[in-house]
Amino acid sequence: MNQKSIPTIPVIFFSTRTSLKDIQQFVGNVAEQLYAEATRQHLLPTGPLHWIYNGADGKPDTIFTLEICLPVNKEPAEESIFLFKELPPFNCVSALHHGAWDHLYETYDRVIGDIYANGKQMTGFCREQYLYMDFNNPANNLTEVQIGI
Repeated sequence: MNQKSIPTIPVIFFSTRTSLKDIQQFVGNVAEQLYAEATRQHLLPTGPLHWIYNGADGKPDTIFTLEICLPVNKEPAEESIFLFKELPPFNCVSALHHGAWDHLYETYDRVIGDIYANGKQMTGFCREQYLYMDFNNPANNLTEVQIGI
């Protein structure tokens, strides 16, 4: 278990209400659109994509808020199809997940068990940072799971 404090991060982002069973529709295409918009606006991406889950409980039918965020160096100068904000500082416990995303639950289970074992409380916010995405060979994916405490 790795505890960390993440500072404020400026991002352009997409927000929606969805469930875990319906989340697949956002994989890949939203990221492509975020990067295209950053290029159009002359924004420099400054970190990996973040998926932020607010209110997800691990159950497939629970509706929660999903934000897909691209860290950037500044606010867009022109109107955008995406929103801009600064992610607030975030205290979390994190762990690296190596491999396909359909096994992310294993990393979550391990980290959540460690949080409870150490007497910490979860905030209801979780983030995933996609450090390396390999759509052709998902076993190569590298994702940092961050659970708010």
